[in-house]
Amino acid sequence: MVHALTLAGCPVHELLDRQATRLARRLVSGFSEQIPVYRRLPREELDGDITFITQHNLRLISRAFRDRRPPGRADLAPLRESAARRAQEGVPLEALLAAYHLGARMMSEWLFADAGPADLDDVLEANRIVLLYMEGATAAVCSAYLEERESLLSQEQHAMHAVVAALLGGDRAALAGLRLPPRYLVLAVAAGRHPDEDGPGGPVAGRRKLHRLRSAVQRFTAEPVLPALDTAGGLVLVPLQGEGPELGELARTAGKAAGVPVWLAAECAPPQEVPAAARLVEEVLEVVRVFEQPPGGYRLADVLLEYQLTRSSQATELLAGLLDPLLDHPDLLRTLTAYLDLGLDRRRTAELLHVHPNTVDYRLRRVVGLTGLDPMDPAHLQRIGAALAARRLTGPPQ
Repeated sequence: MVHALTLAGCPVHELLDRQATRLARRLVSGFSEQIPVYRRLPREELDGDITFITQHNLRLISRAFRDRRPPGRADLAPLRESAARRAQEGVPLEALLAAYHLGARMMSEWLFADAGPADLDDVLEANRIVLLYMEGATAAVCSAYLEERESLLSQEQHAMHAVVAALLGGDRAALAGLRLPPRYLVLAVAAGRHPDEDGPGGPVAGRRKLHRLRSAVQRFTAEPVLPALDTAGGLVLVPLQGEGPELGELARTAGKAAGVPVWLAAECAPPQEVPAAARLVEEVLEVVRVFEQPPGGYRLADVLLEYQLTRSSQATELLAGLLDPLLDHPDLLRTLTAYLDLGLDRRRTAELLHVHPNTVDYRLRRVVGLTGLDPMDPAHLQRIGAALAARRLTGPPQ
């Protein structure tokens, strides 16, 4: 038969049992004094559920002292139920664990305060049992808390997806009764591929990239954003109460957080106009990618010409045909494209093409001779720009 752990000749488990109710109240007072989250809990909860579960812990530890072994899974069921309730209430897990560890320390300080040299072996054994108890209790609390949070998050995500689907589908009946913001910033997003996505942990790397991108967008609004994203991009609805964020800054922040180039197309719209705005920003983003614009934030006004050229029209092919005489002279087409892209700067064009500026002049003169379009003539510039845009859209890669 295993002898009972004692302090000054009195069994430790009896000492703890006799004082469990009073000690539980003392520990709960310690929680509210030293853990800010517990200080904000309602008094009835501290005096009720929190005190009850603290007392239950003390009695389980008392039994562990008596039996010299930690409690079984069934004994820890009330701890799991209490942890799930704290998860529902939004009490952070770190605060919950802090209460368990603070409670174990305060109990040990109280229980062994008057221990003498003759009690050393039993005190050491009692502390070993407390550590074993905390190991089992912590595992039970963490698993129950995280399971409950996962369930709550799953419900929240399902509700969020339902709202996104209703907004994008224009389902007014599904939105009835919901509190919606005055406007949404409707974002179409394209994200580059992270190098880690090509490694063995590709799916995990993709999800991490997506989480970082979504978190970056969330920083620009106090209300939860509504994403419909995969690892390549998609749509995000950003609730707006006032002016929206500066689009360029939003794109830079998202790209830096995700670690990849990010392209955004944006349009503000009230809830009932979100479906039309979503179609527009998807079209704008497609134009941005087709015309190989750099990463950043774009609105329709930034790509008006290119957007118009992507609409079905006979004029698009006619515009592209203006440059057909250059198809047999790819160096001339490249020079003309670079010259316009670089703001009619012949020296920068020469540097980009690794030729002398005089060569740029010579090639532009040949363009004039073959097409009749002179990039030096302001009256011709718009037509040349439109022709190049149409060529990018309909012609072979340059």
